Amino acid sequence: MPDDPKVRAELRAQIETRRAGIAAFLHEARPRRNRLTNISIISSAMAAVFVAGPALAGQPFTDSVKRELSLGSGADVWRPLCLAALIVSLVSVISSNLSKSQDLAARVTAAEVCTTELEGVLTSLQFGRLSVKDAVEQYHQSVSKVPFVEELPDTSRALGESWRRSLS
Repeated sequence: MPDDPKVRAELRAQIETRRAGIAAFLHEARPRRNRLTNISIISSAMAAVFVAGPALAGQPFTDSVKRELSLGSGADVWRPLCLAALIVSLVSVISSNLSKSQDLAARVTAAEVCTTELEGVLTSLQFGRLSVKDAVEQYHQSVSKVPFVEELPDTSRALGESWRRSLS
């Protein structure tokens, strides 16, 4: 594979375009992962709070709340608390399973590792410490770890004909 400056520049452009796609993915995925995790944690804690009074204090708790709120029976106290606990528990389970089913944590980690590896390839390529052939190989190894990250629309233009020919 020839190591001419034009091919080297096209490869650098391809790496930059791919890094931009990964950055766009991370920009969207990190907040989503954090949001789902926080919803799950907060909902779980709220479920525990809603059942803590009746579970720990029992009848004295329900009688006290019934008197303070002028409710008719103890069931008027614990039923809404149990219903609230059920609802927030359900929210917690759904958010946790959404995060796991989409494997957000692993995908974010893989994308972060890939962008770091591509930065290393780009730096080595830019300062001539890596041949184009080796850089292409490392590039492919890195991006193969993030098949879930879509390429940006102009990626195909960044990969010029001379680079394609040099891969043959």
